[in-house]
Amino acid sequence: MESLIGFLGIAYPWVKAAHLIFVIFWIAGLFMLPRFYVYHQEAAIGSEEDKKWIEREQRLISIILKPSMAIVWILGIVLALNVGAFAQGWFHAKLLFVIALSGFHGWIAGYGSKLSKGERTLGNKTLRMMNEIPGIAVAIIVILVIVKPF
Repeated sequence: MESLIGFLGIAYPWVKAAHLIFVIFWIAGLFMLPRFYVYHQEAAIGSEEDKKWIEREQRLISIILKPSMAIVWILGIVLALNVGAFAQGWFHAKLLFVIALSGFHGWIAGYGSKLSKGERTLGNKTLRMMNEIPGIAVAIIVILVIVKPF
């Protein structure tokens, strides 16, 4: 019975559910942030609108993205240890994609710092394409976790 797996025992499905909930929050934030940047770049540097976008972006990062990513990592490691996933090939591939997604998170959040300083080094088309990265990564991660192809 799945509810009695590993050291988590009956807490396992609850921890798994919490992990998935925070994955959804994290990915939603990663979808939103590049879109915010598209609109932010249209605002005049130093304008009231520019200041509002800076505040929105910082709130999204500090209230949703950072805490969600931290919780995803903590619960994910607990779940992996609980089921012995570190010895499984599919998990190594999943971990690689989660690390890459975490790097993307850091990079895209860093772009917000540039925007707040008036630096606009990426085009709107590039930022719109950035929305695709979390979706592709999540699709691959879900397939690795559910199908366990290797």
